[in-house]
Amino acid sequence: MIKTIATRPFADQKPGTSGLRKKVTVFQQKNYAENFIQSIFDALEDFKGKTLVVGGDGRYYNREVIQIVIKMAAANGFGRVLVGQNGLLSTPAASCVIRKHKAFGGIVLSASHNPGGPDGDFGIKYNISNGGPAPEKITETIYAQSKAISRYLIADVPDTALDRIGTSEVAGMRVQVFDSVADYQALMETLFDFDVIRDMFAGTFRMRFDAMHAATGPYAKAILEKTFGAPEGTVVNGVPLPDFGGHHPDPNLVHAKDLYDLMMSKEAPDFGAASDGDGDRNLIIGRNMFVTPSDSLALLAANAHLAPGYAKGIAGIARSMPTSMAADRVAERLKIKCYETPTGWKFFGNLLDAGLATICGEESAGTGSNHVREKDGLWAVLLWLNILGRRKESVENIVFQHWRDYGRNFYTRHDYEEIDSGRANDLMAHLRSLLGKSDLLTLGGKNLALSDDFAYHDPVDNSDAKGQGIRFLFKDDSRIIYRLSGTGTEGATLRVYIERYGADPAKQGGDTQTALADLIQIARNLAEIETRTGRNAPSVIT
Repeated sequence: MIKTIATRPFADQKPGTSGLRKKVTVFQQKNYAENFIQSIFDALEDFKGKTLVVGGDGRYYNREVIQIVIKMAAANGFGRVLVGQNGLLSTPAASCVIRKHKAFGGIVLSASHNPGGPDGDFGIKYNISNGGPAPEKITETIYAQSKAISRYLIADVPDTALDRIGTSEVAGMRVQVFDSVADYQALMETLFDFDVIRDMFAGTFRMRFDAMHAATGPYAKAILEKTFGAPEGTVVNGVPLPDFGGHHPDPNLVHAKDLYDLMMSKEAPDFGAASDGDGDRNLIIGRNMFVTPSDSLALLAANAHLAPGYAKGIAGIARSMPTSMAADRVAERLKIKCYETPTGWKFFGNLLDAGLATICGEESAGTGSNHVREKDGLWAVLLWLNILGRRKESVENIVFQHWRDYGRNFYTRHDYEEIDSGRANDLMAHLRSLLGKSDLLTLGGKNLALSDDFAYHDPVDNSDAKGQGIRFLFKDDSRIIYRLSGTGTEGATLRVYIERYGADPAKQGGDTQTALADLIQIARNLAEIETRTGRNAPSVIT
């Protein structure tokens, strides 16, 4: 029943920011997925007889790889696999299930916000027993195993029926297909005042949630429409599809333009939100008011006490280095610490486990708390709803009041997608060559306070992460940051982050791109973006 299959290594199985992401056609190569899954198991210890959680975002090739994972988990000695019904499990729900059922770990099949379909993207990542993404120590071991692999183990058995909730056996291992939503919803009920939100929907309050034909659809319909009583149709694009309906499941102003246009129109409901492919990112828009992810993080931290799960206050805030410093100002007011980490949710795990941080966020639309160890798109939406229900104000009023209280961090991200990798690396090398140069002390009339390649020392395990992004920090609290993203599957994506602090309430309602125009030009000139990439404009501006 257990087969040992000879194989050879693939050279390109190094995990990125969040697991291994490649084109579907790459994963469909003979032994490719099997090699990486076996490398995960070979990197782990003491899992015999223990529980593994498995699920994915429903994208193309999800079901096929789940069957492979189940058979290989049985062959490698796991005692039980918990798999979401129909193979569906949002990334935050996977973290919830791992934690609730004290699983050894989990395999999450997703390429997050990347496109799906036969020509789209696919991904596999491993989450550890705290529910969070594997730290670099483990991902490096997985990569080492992938370079030396010579065989994988798999059970020669029929596929498991994923559409029916229940328990079966595969080569002596128990397989339990469970309701993907139930455990997650139960956790949300402990954090938020469902009665307050239900009462709000019973009145005149209306919202639109765009699930983007991705993993969050069933969760949103169960909670927003069935539990809160929001009108049917509040959740749009709520049925998960293997190709996400032919759309790009990234909740930003480009790929969720229909939602944005609605929220800026005369027919706008009170609140608009969206989530991405695997449900860990969010988009928040009020009537006539887009809330940047960085501002949303700060606002949620400042108002978290209005929700029962955070009524006693928060221990700390953590943000990725490129995320705006708006959260820092909230932390200062609350007299708690704000931790600045590299990009990647795995860097928040130690802070959360140690009780040093309660709410975390990344500028790339990821926000979450210590309830799980992943960012959580629907959690952010529910916390916003709890705040709206308690404050009984519009999103626009809440945002403007926050700016009056704390000042506004004007902030934008310019993405240059699918750049030739060689050119992108040369650009970053050019920027590194500029660090510390005295002739750069004044840039475009602005005084430079610091330039460096960001490095992080983890205060919990004392690990170090270097080379995490080029920073140019100015004395007036403005910043320009450059990073190459680790979440794409083709070429390289250059991300440029530009930020300026504005304390004058009379100017806080201005257009972001206008307010940052001089810094945007400095950023382009400093990196020689047009010359070095051939691009005269970003692919996406958020």
